[in-house]
Amino acid sequence: MEICTRYVGMDSLEGGYLIHTNCADIKVCFVTDEIVRLRASFDKELAEESYILMTTAWADRLDSLFEGERTRVAPCQPAVCETEGEITFDTGKVKLVLQKAPLNFRLYNAAGELLYSDLPGNPYTLDSNRRITHYTRMEEDDCFYGFGEKTGLLNKNKAFLRERATDAMGYDATKMDTLYKHIPFYIRLSRATHKAVGLFYHNFYESSFNMGCEKSNYWPRYSYWQADGGDIDLFLLAGDTIARVVDNYTLLTGRPALLPKRALGYQGSSMYYPELEKDSDDAVLGFIDTIKEEGFPIDGFHLSSGYTSYNNKRCVFTWNTERFKDPRAYFAAMNEKGAQNVPNIKPGVLVCHPWFDQFNAQDVFVKDSKNPDTYAVGAWWGGDGAFWDFTKPEARENWKKYVTDSLVDVGTNSIWNDNCEYDSLLDKDAVCCFDGKGGTIGQLKPIMSTLMCKMSNDAVKAHDPNARPYSVCRSGSAGIQRYAQTWAGDNYTSWTSLKYNIPIITGMGLSGQPNEGCDIGGFAGPAPTEELFVRWVQQGIFQARFSIHSASNDNTVTEPWMFRDSADLIRDAILLRYRFTPYLYSHEYAASQTGAPIMRALVYEFQDDPAVYDESFEFMFGRDILVANVVEPGVTSQKVYLPAGCKWYDWNNKFACYEGGQTIEIPVTMASIPMFVREGACIAMADNQLMCMEKDHTTDLHLIVAPKGVTTTVLYDDDGVTNDFTAGVYHKTTITTTQGERVTMDFASEGSYTDTVERIKVEMIAKEKSPFWVTLGDRKLEHFLNRRKFDAAAEGWYYSQSKKAVEVKYANPKQDCRLTVSFEQFDLIGM
Repeated sequence: MEICTRYVGMDSLEGGYLIHTNCADIKVCFVTDEIVRLRASFDKELAEESYILMTTAWADRLDSLFEGERTRVAPCQPAVCETEGEITFDTGKVKLVLQKAPLNFRLYNAAGELLYSDLPGNPYTLDSNRRITHYTRMEEDDCFYGFGEKTGLLNKNKAFLRERATDAMGYDATKMDTLYKHIPFYIRLSRATHKAVGLFYHNFYESSFNMGCEKSNYWPRYSYWQADGGDIDLFLLAGDTIARVVDNYTLLTGRPALLPKRALGYQGSSMYYPELEKDSDDAVLGFIDTIKEEGFPIDGFHLSSGYTSYNNKRCVFTWNTERFKDPRAYFAAMNEKGAQNVPNIKPGVLVCHPWFDQFNAQDVFVKDSKNPDTYAVGAWWGGDGAFWDFTKPEARENWKKYVTDSLVDVGTNSIWNDNCEYDSLLDKDAVCCFDGKGGTIGQLKPIMSTLMCKMSNDAVKAHDPNARPYSVCRSGSAGIQRYAQTWAGDNYTSWTSLKYNIPIITGMGLSGQPNEGCDIGGFAGPAPTEELFVRWVQQGIFQARFSIHSASNDNTVTEPWMFRDSADLIRDAILLRYRFTPYLYSHEYAASQTGAPIMRALVYEFQDDPAVYDESFEFMFGRDILVANVVEPGVTSQKVYLPAGCKWYDWNNKFACYEGGQTIEIPVTMASIPMFVREGACIAMADNQLMCMEKDHTTDLHLIVAPKGVTTTVLYDDDGVTNDFTAGVYHKTTITTTQGERVTMDFASEGSYTDTVERIKVEMIAKEKSPFWVTLGDRKLEHFLNRRKFDAAAEGWYYSQSKKAVEVKYANPKQDCRLTVSFEQFDLIGM
């Protein structure tokens, strides 16, 4: 066994430093002044060959694969100071201290607060099984968030977690581990300092995290990460706040995709329709017609793999023409209805596939470890199968061609990448190309699904460079956020899944993936009960991916109208999501810039309030709306904790005001979706009811405003379909709201996309008193005391006594402007 215990020396390198220890070399590089790389290598090879890193400060063997995606930066050059016992590297933002004996690294922020420390004397080890382990110091009550897609509570203190993507159909959302993703990244939050730091292990062997559920009397409290091979390639992500850590993580591993608008709309789906004996195409088209007849909006349809059925076997890229008579005409009809197909494809190929010999001749499969001249075999749907090797250039090109010929050219820009965990390929020594170097599936397995999604997107863009692709993926490694919307796999229909899917989604949001959701209504198991289904839809409307998808074991199909007595509640909830389109799409844009989650754990927004550190089931929808959904049966009242630091206004009760830092209890009915507006909010909604996010546009913009200090809100729009936004064809409005006796809202716009908004309504919460006057630019707006006359007028303002809110409406001036609402004291008696 090798244990790094002793510092031997240090060499300066171009762009970094090489620390020599008694048994390993440790390469230190400052990617930025907040991102520090510590790479401990026992074989001392230190090859640069990453499929994941999108910001680097060094040349990488795979740079050409990510041309146009990867950014090369000049490494930060810290000030270095060496004493007899320590070496200090100071960037101005962070200070990295190497203690020579006992060997360890510590990271401090600019204020001198400790963010991270190795376990002194035993930080890096290599055991006799070639497993590597990294030990870090922890405090008993530290909070740990992230780790990708994980069950249970949000805070993983005292948890043991594995990173190994599996096909976990019908999983227990409270305890089972693992699920579908492999993301070895977490955020440590100190209760003592309220400061956060991120740890990303750039290694994709199977690994495990022990977050304090092991204790030894010979050591202070510690956690560890252990992997089956490779280097301890650790990136420390500073910034103090969770938001800044997530920002740095997505800078490093890739910014989340700006998805097309249809990806945020309702995606119809069911295993039922594509499994019919014949005429599945007519059934799906009929489903879309029924959706519209019932008054539900729609934006897409996830087409399950039954369309590829060949002799009752799933055979990727084939079409069952008994079920889908004319795929091109069918796709065209769905596109015309505003419900583009998202067809399912899988990387496993049955040996009985009619094209198997053709695939094999193209040499596209992962190879057998004992006989590398032939393909490796694993269990697949319906028999033995071989698995596509996405680390092989020729295999990638062939995959893109099949995706194009079988699907994209037929009429879709959306691909559903499924069953891509490579879970049934049990031989970890199965051979992968690794872009010419050679590797094993044990080394590269999680990378396959991420590259598969890249190929889907590349196929769409090669077919039409201006098409904005929409990839959906069940699996994924770190970096999957760059290419795909994901979902938490085949959940089980239960109240437990409804509740615990919340921290699964918010945990993924803290792992750099804002575009995550869960199947609404449950996928596996029986059909949901009426109450459960209503609550699940009411919860699901806040997820980035909204899809009702099922494969119920009781011969039922989960559909929005399935319970006639509750169909109105289901419809109202989904229509509300569509009215949130301006707010939702603006947050989708923000996510693409900084990784900011859409469905946010409270701790992301309220890091200075320790009362939210262990909150798993309340969340923020974007920046400004707290959601406390009903997730238990038979509930007639709901307790809600309102974070400290601001006031809160009850969305459903005339903006009733509450001070933060307290728990309240509110009555609920089956119609209730408990939401609270954050003080400082500016929430953009559509007053005209959108029924298709891709085809419809906001013409009547409704801004709900709760002034506090000076706040800035970015409202973003583009065509939601093409890549024109990359050339400046977008409309971005920065709204600066300044509180005072006169509340001002300054609107400043940029971009060449034509603003679709014709009318604007501002609803400003004003509990103390009515305004004195309101101006738009230098023009006073008329004050109405009669509600009926205000409703009939084209512009003006009215103070609602029931809500204690001022309503202002006017035609969109289509230029930068200032709205001023004066609350100055008016001396009516003196006058």
